[in-house]
Amino acid sequence: MRPPPALDLYTRTAHAASAHVISGYSTSFGYASRLLPREVRAGIADVYALVRVADEIVDGPAAEAGLDRPEVVAILDELERDTVAALQRGFSANLVVHAFADTARRTGIGVDLIRPFFESMRVDATAHARFDRDEYRRYIHGSAEVVGSMCLRVFALEQPGMVLDEHLEEGARRLGAAFQKVNFLRDLADDAGRLGRSYIPELDPRTFTDQEKEAVVDEIADDLAIARSAIARLPRGARRATTAAAALFGRLNEQLRETPASRLRTTRVSVPLRRKVAILFGAATGRTAV
Repeated sequence: MRPPPALDLYTRTAHAASAHVISGYSTSFGYASRLLPREVRAGIADVYALVRVADEIVDGPAAEAGLDRPEVVAILDELERDTVAALQRGFSANLVVHAFADTARRTGIGVDLIRPFFESMRVDATAHARFDRDEYRRYIHGSAEVVGSMCLRVFALEQPGMVLDEHLEEGARRLGAAFQKVNFLRDLADDAGRLGRSYIPELDPRTFTDQEKEAVVDEIADDLAIARSAIARLPRGARRATTAAAALFGRLNEQLRETPASRLRTTRVSVPLRRKVAILFGAATGRTAV
């Protein structure tokens, strides 16, 4: 049964708002998502938008608006409460939350994935010390692996009845983890300098060595290899988009491998636009291997 006309208009407007968030904040992710079927693309934008809003709360704009740390945490807590409530009610006054909840209710994204995500965001808002290995694993799970699992559930819209077995689940988690670890390395200077954070255990950004960098790069390569084995089983549109995203981050990882650790302490590497376009075109035409 279709929703009432007023709610339908509100929901469509909410999805459009989420699409604006992804286009405003992410070039690579936004381009890759264009390879998805329309309904799946909209759902991925809804997931991305909520994640981005939470990330922006803890990573700068809120502080730039004059909020202190307790106020930032309070706003993040409010966003979590609103998200969980919208999942139950089917409505939120926050358009990004409403769009996410609509997609979550249709795809089976539950509080078991939402709670760990906000817990990791809360770490960003409260803790600036280095992580030990267990804290790092928990943070990766909440900030990245569960987001991969959310995306997997949205991908299933393309193939009704699709069984999300452990192989697909692990692939989604490992792809999310790979993306996050790449960002840890490429944002090393900003995280340490502006935000006072150091995510990777036993790593001091001030004395970061090539050997330490290689260990993280190898870990990312392992994550991507496991993710690719699962990507091959995704529906066609999701397979193309995730192949593109994995290829983009794989290229970034190779650039990190080629960049001296001393340079990563001061510079953020990126894939040149022409190379991004070539990767995306290859994925769209089936020329980029999974």
